[in-house]
Amino acid sequence: MGDYHLSQEQLDFFDQNGYLVLKNWIPAPMLQRLQAAGRAWIDDGLSATPDNPHYPDFHFAARTKGRTMFRVDYVHNKGQAASLELLGSPQVLEVAESMCGPNFVPTYESMVFKQEGDGEAIKWHQDAVHPRGYRIFNYDLYLDHSRSGGGALWVIPGSQHQGQDICRLTEDYGWNVPGAIEVEMAPGDVLLHDVMVVHGSPHTEGNALRRTIYYEFRAAEEIVQDGPWDRTWIDQRMRLIPLGMKRYASAYPTAPRFQWNVNDTFRPQISDDEAAELRIAHLVHMAGAFCSAGDAGKVKDGAVQMTATLPGT
Repeated sequence: MGDYHLSQEQLDFFDQNGYLVLKNWIPAPMLQRLQAAGRAWIDDGLSATPDNPHYPDFHFAARTKGRTMFRVDYVHNKGQAASLELLGSPQVLEVAESMCGPNFVPTYESMVFKQEGDGEAIKWHQDAVHPRGYRIFNYDLYLDHSRSGGGALWVIPGSQHQGQDICRLTEDYGWNVPGAIEVEMAPGDVLLHDVMVVHGSPHTEGNALRRTIYYEFRAAEEIVQDGPWDRTWIDQRMRLIPLGMKRYASAYPTAPRFQWNVNDTFRPQISDDEAAELRIAHLVHMAGAFCSAGDAGKVKDGAVQMTATLPGT
């Protein structure tokens, strides 16, 4: 096993609590390339016009201080090789294999961030709710400091075991949920979080820029069983793995590489059109749990009734 596979102790902690922190996980040269890529994605989004083919992937919100950019989707096709290099690294792929087994699928990739001074709260939520036959997790790489009182993430350990009534939780406790913890992170740290662990970040004033790259992973077997995608989509998404491994080997030729042990049943058919491989759209999403106007996230009779949300905070 490689240096970045998780230990049984780490896996047990994740399964019990719904999160795991990996300190100083990303080497400085790779982190610096990713920080530069993050700046470029934000600059590109701020200058994008509706005729730009990437325009739908840049997301803005109406804040008190005006329109603010907060998210970039499908980062691999935005002209920055660093995101694919990261995906193809042992620091990512050995973790994915530890969590999901050999047939792991990279299902989402984005950068979510709070601009300097954008202290808007991210309300309590669960990214996605599923039958829990398999682990589904987000790999959250922090490009900047995320400090207490400055927009750091809060999680509710153990909340991942079932769908939660987010409205009732918020009404009863606000941000003072018993057992909730604040997770401070430094640049290069990685947070692994279960897509069902309840998490969010309260409003803050005067915060610094906080950027986080999110990669979600699921086992191919889980998608076949639970959806919402089909085998063709699995094949298309898994093509990102050899592309990432190739980019990583080119950028870091002397570094150890990941040995991909995917089963032949799921080994993807690679095409020659790399540009097409870098953005396989999500036409449907697994539903998450949240609370908003009209209530999209209540639990009724043991089943979660909600509309779809994207992963990330």
